[in-house]
Amino acid sequence: MPEPTTVRAPGPVDHPLVRIYRTAALIHRSDERLRGMLTSGELAAAYYSPRGQEIIAASMAHSGITHDDYLVTTYRGIHDQIAKGMPLNLLFAEIFGKATGACKGKGGPMHVTHPDTGVMVTTGIVGSGLPIGVGLATSSDIRKDGRVTVVCFGDGASNIGAFHESLNLASLWKLPVVFVCQNNLYAESTSYANGTTAEHIADRAAGYGIPGVTVNGNDPEASLDAFTAALDRARAGEGPTLVEAVTYRFMGHYFGDPGAYMDKEEFQAALAADPVPALRSLLLERGLSDEKTLRAIEAEVAQEVDDAIAFANNSPYPGAEELGLDVYREQVSA
Repeated sequence: MPEPTTVRAPGPVDHPLVRIYRTAALIHRSDERLRGMLTSGELAAAYYSPRGQEIIAASMAHSGITHDDYLVTTYRGIHDQIAKGMPLNLLFAEIFGKATGACKGKGGPMHVTHPDTGVMVTTGIVGSGLPIGVGLATSSDIRKDGRVTVVCFGDGASNIGAFHESLNLASLWKLPVVFVCQNNLYAESTSYANGTTAEHIADRAAGYGIPGVTVNGNDPEASLDAFTAALDRARAGEGPTLVEAVTYRFMGHYFGDPGAYMDKEEFQAALAADPVPALRSLLLERGLSDEKTLRAIEAEVAQEVDDAIAFANNSPYPGAEELGLDVYREQVSA
């Protein structure tokens, strides 16, 4: 099967904000196409849209995180996976349950893994990625391999025991890990105000003697600065940082959830401040890019997504012989 083609966009594309926009646009387009296919019945899968959270992942991607660094994310993690550089064809094939997927179609959208690009774990249990991230960071610390582990989780996960245990141990051992709370103000159907009394989740970092930073997750410059500082600190052996990136979830908790529990005025205000078109406008206003360049980037992104979908659609499903493989230490064929 042919690999996806890439059309290069002309014009000034090297400014950090332009690179962030391209990554955010790729995430946006991927999510848009997947939701469209789910709506039309072309695809059947569990899906948790990251719509509204694109800038967090895109900023993180251009803040100094390397190909070799580790990423642990959640079932709402397609934006993090794309930003980390996971090949779209492998990602889409996995979401489609195809044999050519990163996990041979056996993990699906909630359990995407691709160690070649550092996407180590996608967790389906709230908060379960935090101790795993500490384990990966411990490994890097022991081996002195220079890697930093980034652990992404939601605001609801900050209220479970594993959050506190992970921050405590990472602080005690000065591990090279960055904890990123993508606070979209809703833990499933529970609003932040109804589930947490702390004004900012980042304030909890003080209890473990580590920096805690709250940023507007829709502001690419603020997010870029926060992630860069946290990564630099971890790489220098100074230990972990808790970064709380505040944003808003534009969709229900899962695909098909109408989100009736979300405050209507708050929701409309968030939509009006949609961070992806807001960044596009900012690039034009500051003269950092032009309409021709941005349209070329968007066309390039659309083509990448179309190619990845075609790759996934044309790929086979895993055969019955795969049932007993990748389950036991000694491979057993069906």
